[in-house]
This record gives sequence, C-alpha cells and structure tokens, in this order.
Amino acid sequence: MAEKKIGEVVKYFSKPSVAAVKITDGELNVGDKIKYTGHTTDFTDEVKSMEVDNKPVPKAVVGDFIGIKTSDRVRPGDEVFKVIPD
Repeated sequence: MAEKKIGEVVKYFSKPSVAAVKITDGELNVGDKIKYTGHTTDFTDEVKSMEVDNKPVPKAVVGDFIGIKTSDRVRPGDEVFKVIPD
C-alpha cells in the first residue's frame, strides 16, 4: 500500500476525539483510509465523516481545515497520510 502525505494535525479535541487537520496536498474523501504518524502516533483510520465549519462535507481539498473523528489520540504536528490501495 502506498501512502501520500495530505496534511497535518493542528489541534486535537480529546472529549469528542476529533482531530483538526489542515489539508496541504491532494484531496480527502469520506471512505478514504488515512494514517497518522508522529513521535508517539502511528495508526490507521477510515474517514467515516468530516466537517468544515461544523458542517458535514463529502470531500476536503488543499487549504481546508477539517474535523475528523479519530480512534486514538493524535497530537499537533502529527502528519496525516492518505493510504492508497495497490
């Protein structure tokens, strides 16, 4: 499986378990698999839903700040990669 960097975590909200991610490259769709990596972070999630300005969106593009539910804790500065199936 190939991975392509698409963004970076800018903030993490622990109560709802949501990461604020800035999209820096490419695009992200609901249903995509993403991988979070950092000093103490390394796991893969499926994007079940995402929001821009508290509104659900099906797709995010470069420049968007999106909220994504995560299955584990992430930290600001963690990189976000889109997992591309072979």
